[in-house]
Amino acid sequence: MKKLLLSTAALALVALAAPASAADLAARPYTKAPAYAPATPIYNWTGFYIGGHIGGAFPGNDNNLLGGSNDGTFMGGVQGGYDYQFAPNWVFGLEANYSFLSTSSNFDNRGLGSVTGRLGYTWGPALLYVKGGYAWADSRFTNGFAGDGGRDGYTVGGGLEYLFTQNWSGKVEYQYYDFGNVNFITPTLAVGGFKNDEHTIKAGLNYRFNLGNFGAGFVQ
Repeated sequence: MKKLLLSTAALALVALAAPASAADLAARPYTKAPAYAPATPIYNWTGFYIGGHIGGAFPGNDNNLLGGSNDGTFMGGVQGGYDYQFAPNWVFGLEANYSFLSTSSNFDNRGLGSVTGRLGYTWGPALLYVKGGYAWADSRFTNGFAGDGGRDGYTVGGGLEYLFTQNWSGKVEYQYYDFGNVNFITPTLAVGGFKNDEHTIKAGLNYRFNLGNFGAGFVQ
């Protein structure tokens, strides 16, 4: 009987001590979940692209044969190239471009081509750039002028391009072409000449290939 009383008393002490021990434990700290922050797009211009453009070509002030018009000519064409982004907001690229000119004149350029380098500065989806390099003209000069065919020259220009989506960008661009002077002889054997140059304004659309980590565009 004595052993039974001692055992009962011991169990009672254990039962009383258990809540006190639980109370002595530190409360579990509450950690607030971090606020949701949407991912910031990271824009990347590196990659190949192809596209098309439309616009107008305007002869220079000295490209005005016998008091002719300086009115613009409709133009449209294609372009393609490669851009590389570095350092981290600068973009260097190479581009080939060809434009068809809508003209029926016997004294005009039927097409303008170029291979240029371009250097730009980007902030977010926008790219401001300058360009320059080799130019070529498909010229039509007859009736005493210095022949048809290609004429070599140079080109300079600049523009603004904007990434709308991961694969599509649009641009507005100015480009100047200079192909030197064209000489002619009139029926009275008078010799003269004029400057063969063009000012162009173009709006273009490019498709940019997203090739894994090396593609152009933006990622979340």
